[in-house]
Amino acid sequence: MRELLRHQLGAAIATAIDFAVMIFCVSALGSAPELGTIAGASCGAVANFLLGRRWVFRPAPDSAAFQAARYALVATGSLLLNAAGEHLLAVVLGLQYVAARILVSVVVSVGWNYPLQRSFVFRAERAP
Repeated sequence: MRELLRHQLGAAIATAIDFAVMIFCVSALGSAPELGTIAGASCGAVANFLLGRRWVFRPAPDSAAFQAARYALVATGSLLLNAAGEHLLAVVLGLQYVAARILVSVVVSVGWNYPLQRSFVFRAERAP
């Protein structure tokens, strides 16, 4: 449970970065919500990886490069799920884009990011 709480706190920090970039892109630069989501999610992913590697999960024997490669796979799936969810809720269904992003990010964080980061990206060495 403690690990999940650390993950959610780390995710909240990364999400704050993610949302700030997304809102800047959409509001200040006039980008489409999906493109703002991609830019924000990319910046948030970097922050989330660093927090996950150093603080959220127990140190694993893998090098940062191997973890980063696995993280990139999970983050790409996360980015696609977030962008698709943003498109569905904000563009197709007309929900305000920040509200749509909040809903989608919670579902993706708990249902995709945490399980895959725990079992695949930052997995602890298993005893035989």
